[in-house]
Amino acid sequence: MPRYTGINHLAMATGDMDATIRFWRDLLGMRLVAGLGHPGYRHYFLEISETDMIAFFEWPEVEPVAPKDHGVPVKGPCVFDHISFGVSERAELWELKAKLEAAGFWASEIIDHGFILSLYSFDPNNIAIEFSWPQPGIDLREKPRLVDKLPGTARLEGSEPQPGKWPAPEPVRREDMKAYPGEGRELLGKD
Repeated sequence: MPRYTGINHLAMATGDMDATIRFWRDLLGMRLVAGLGHPGYRHYFLEISETDMIAFFEWPEVEPVAPKDHGVPVKGPCVFDHISFGVSERAELWELKAKLEAAGFWASEIIDHGFILSLYSFDPNNIAIEFSWPQPGIDLREKPRLVDKLPGTARLEGSEPQPGKWPAPEPVRREDMKAYPGEGRELLGKD
């Protein structure tokens, strides 16, 4: 099983890269670490932490999504609800709330979910975002807590990955491990 190191990046879309950078870099304080582009296409990356980034594609005809409140069920196609960013200090939630509101963005009250405190808002693209601070002494990664009153079969099998649920792949041969050139090599002066 792979050992994951975090979210390398989440790739979102925007029609206004400048407003997006101003929000994520200048308001929220995430460092802009890479930018690619040519006419009709830009792809920029911002650093969340030492291992995690958020990225945005700018496409000329992308429009902000219709506002949708965090966690509220929808009908029809849907692939994304919201993203939550962890903060290291409790007081940072109130600091973020003040920054967002001073900049004219809606920000919720701080919500106590028992295991985390959360602040909710939206970026300029109406992407639903949350900021979370873990409650002391409650580590769901260390000790998972599953309290679904109507669990499905997969949930009843427990927290740990269940081997044998999918067909086993054939071993990958070294000569088949090929990587093909893609966007981004120009950041390193290649191609």
